[in-house]
Amino acid sequence: QVQLVESGGGLVQAGGSLRLSCAASGRTFSHYIMGWFRQAPGKEREFVAVIGSSGGTKYYADSAKGRFTISRDSAANTVDLQMNSLTPEDTAVYYCAAGSPTLLLARADRYDYWGQGTQVTVSS
Repeated sequence: QVQLVESGGGLVQAGGSLRLSCAASGRTFSHYIMGWFRQAPGKEREFVAVIGSSGGTKYYADSAKGRFTISRDSAANTVDLQMNSLTPEDTAVYYCAAGSPTLLLARADRYDYWGQGTQVTVSS
């Protein structure tokens, strides 16, 4: 099994930046795709970004393109999400997730393991 723990959330002003990190334990996850999702109160969990097992393929939600960057360090079993130019619309709990390779990479139900989330709050 894989255990995932997110960190790096906090309170920032609009226009600021945060770097989220997801640490995996229990086993290596180099063969998994790793995704970031977010969920605001009363809303469904939405896709943010995903990175392929080798780190060579990245895909972002339209809301994240140009502002967020996903990366992974397979040796360290970590996945990061660099978030720049944050706006209040980015306020949510951010989750990292791991799953087997799939073309349906934006669907939350395609991921097998989830962290507990880290809160990101962006003030105006």
